Amino acid sequence: MRPFRISTAQARRLPALGAAFFLALGLFAPQAHAADAPSAVPAPTAKAAAPRSVPVPKSPDTPKDARPLASDAQAKATAPAAGSATGAHADAKAAKQLSAAAACDVSAFTGNSGAALVQQVKAAGLDCVNTLFNLTGNDAKAAFNEAQMATVANALRDTSAAYPGDDSTSVGQLVLFLRAGYYVQWNHADVVGPYGTTLQTAIRGALDGFFAAPHSKDVTEANGATLAEAVTLIDSAQENARYTGVVKRLLTDYTGAWTGSMATAVANTKTVIERGFDLPAFTAALQADPSFATTMASFVTRNSAQLNGSDLVTSIGIQIGNLVAVDALKAQGRPIVKDLVNRYPLVGNTGPLTMNLVWFAEKKDTGNCAFYGTCDLPTRLVPLVLTVDHTCNANLRIRAQDMTAQQLADTCTSLINEDAFFHKVVKDNGPVANDNNTSLEVVVFDDYYNYSLYAWEMYGIAVDNGGMYEEGDPAKAGNQARFIAHEASWLRPAFQIWNLNHEYTHYLDGRYDFYGDFDAGMTTPTVWWVEGLAEYVSYSYRGVHYDDAVAQAAKGTYALSTLFDNTYDNSDSTKVYNWGYLAVRYMLQSHPQDVDALLAKYRVGDWNGARTLLKTTIGTRYDADFATWLKACGADNCGSLPTGQAPLCTAGDTRQFDKNCRRDGVAATTGNYSYSFLNLPAGVKQLTITTSGGTGNADLYYNGGAWATTGSYLAKSANAGNGETLTITNPPSGWVYFSLYAQQGFGGVTVTTTYN
Repeated sequence: MRPFRISTAQARRLPALGAAFFLALGLFAPQAHAADAPSAVPAPTAKAAAPRSVPVPKSPDTPKDARPLASDAQAKATAPAAGSATGAHADAKAAKQLSAAAACDVSAFTGNSGAALVQQVKAAGLDCVNTLFNLTGNDAKAAFNEAQMATVANALRDTSAAYPGDDSTSVGQLVLFLRAGYYVQWNHADVVGPYGTTLQTAIRGALDGFFAAPHSKDVTEANGATLAEAVTLIDSAQENARYTGVVKRLLTDYTGAWTGSMATAVANTKTVIERGFDLPAFTAALQADPSFATTMASFVTRNSAQLNGSDLVTSIGIQIGNLVAVDALKAQGRPIVKDLVNRYPLVGNTGPLTMNLVWFAEKKDTGNCAFYGTCDLPTRLVPLVLTVDHTCNANLRIRAQDMTAQQLADTCTSLINEDAFFHKVVKDNGPVANDNNTSLEVVVFDDYYNYSLYAWEMYGIAVDNGGMYEEGDPAKAGNQARFIAHEASWLRPAFQIWNLNHEYTHYLDGRYDFYGDFDAGMTTPTVWWVEGLAEYVSYSYRGVHYDDAVAQAAKGTYALSTLFDNTYDNSDSTKVYNWGYLAVRYMLQSHPQDVDALLAKYRVGDWNGARTLLKTTIGTRYDADFATWLKACGADNCGSLPTGQAPLCTAGDTRQFDKNCRRDGVAATTGNYSYSFLNLPAGVKQLTITTSGGTGNADLYYNGGAWATTGSYLAKSANAGNGETLTITNPPSGWVYFSLYAQQGFGGVTVTTTYN
């Protein structure tokens, strides 16, 4: 979405597109996926000159994958972890755990101090103590000021001396209370007050006492529940450096036989290690003790059978990469990272570990790819990751991670057919001068996680987005335009490629409507057209009703002349996409001659002339009519849309339609019907029926599971002429029926059905 042509360097300087841009833009359809095809062009490497490119907005429905990415934003040495997720709480997640417990009396902690406070903490249930992470205001100060925290820390020290390896002496409650205190103080330091040396001395004594207790080393579920919280408390108190020995012991002792809370205890060392790298004392401790680095490496190699991306070995193993991110530790980290990157496969279960470590080597130890053996990695990855290589035609090629023959065929058909639709809309006379983007390559990763894991290295792009269109330099001979995309995995079992039809419009628009590169096209505000046309073609071509845009039209928020000023900096996503669509649709329907004049200037790079046409020649002249049109559009009467040429229906019965097909020459005499039907599978979200062309006046009626007539219908479209559209949301599965009623005898009408 952002246009189609920004240099990668510029794109990376842009803030992450953020929630405002992460909208479902209706830019996909089951058969709307494509690719492009030149001759076999070598994939660019991450070391190549950055192509002109632009990120695509991420879908708000993109699932959060449990597998880690080194490029993810990390909390590092910031807020301590929130509520407990261990032991007795293992079956409930943090959000649930932090809900208030009705039986927990906060005043028992805020109204007591000294021995009375310790007694209350010990007597409370773990669920009760867990709710204290929510304290604010005076309650937070009364419960967690430094004196209170030091009191409980000293109690933990004393109680740990006889720790029996379970929670019978309430060590778990004491640990959890301290964790809650650090968490609340971090978020409300102005209320709780500062923590100083008094608490530091006390917490060190407490942790020393607990980890020295013989039973803290028991490999049991009972001990693991408390141990896991105590490991997290190390980081909460920012004592990461002091307890590197504890971390080493857990990594050394761990085996695959450790399950439940004992496995959680080991998994929690990841937080201690990861956030520790932001603490100078931790770095100094590792610099003085090289065995910490080798312990982490040995932990990975001994337990490599567990590697699958979602396991604790991968999670902790990735932290080895931080060794090369710290100058003082690079000498320790380099040989270990090199060994692991070259020891395990780049794809499959070990891919998340190896590619995350490659990220550290590439991003944090720049210029040393020869040492790591990764200089040719982008080229090596292409056939390993993109195992599908399919040519649609001389202009479209698909490189995919996993697509079936039918999915490939549907994708090719969708984009090839979109070409004709696009040219019908913009009425061009061929490519603009000096544009050599004769082909498009569409790269399709299996899901967003795989896109994030591999695309940054394979194509040298930022991946905190929903895909990337690379225009390159269109004036350069042999330039390869490429859309790097991923499947919309959240919509499965339906197969859809996120944003494909919208982005393909950008490719076509850049080739046939815009002279030069993106920077030239942005000399004056053109965003209303660039994004509005992409939305218009995507929705119109697929026959999908643009609910969000129609809802915006009803609000009448913007004048047309205001939309001509749209830029990415002065507009939010609603104004860019919904209102861009409305502006383009209005101009194409109501003032096509002005659109022709505008595109004539865009196509020769006369940006100032185009701006004069919009702001001076047109100016505010159409604002009143646009406002009137918006009211009608908001009532779902936006006028007729062009229809794409879906393939002809193949059923022998001329009344039967299918998923994406048309019948031409439909006719009926005045007062009579042309009856039709189609069989819908379960799970159809939207059925669209459109009619166009021909003579006379046909009205469209739909009636679900029975024949549709003027006296028996569930929905109708009865405009003058033959331009009718019905969009049925969540239709029933099985046979559904629709008909054209001859308000006036009609003939030569084209009827098209699509569903998704």
